[in-house]
Amino acid sequence: MAAKIDQETCTGCEACVSVCPTDAIAMNDGKAKVNDEDCIDCGACVGECPVEAITL
Repeated sequence: MAAKIDQETCTGCEACVSVCPTDAIAMNDGKAKVNDEDCIDCGACVGECPVEAITL
């Protein structure tokens, strides 16, 4: 199961992009988006998000 990003809460700060060990998060229209196939459900992005927009 991949991480989920609440698009309404995401501010587009890109903090999650830089900590993802598999490069599964990319920016799309100013918001972070997870590639479910690449996400390893490690949770690194969850702790990094300053607005708590990411859940596992």
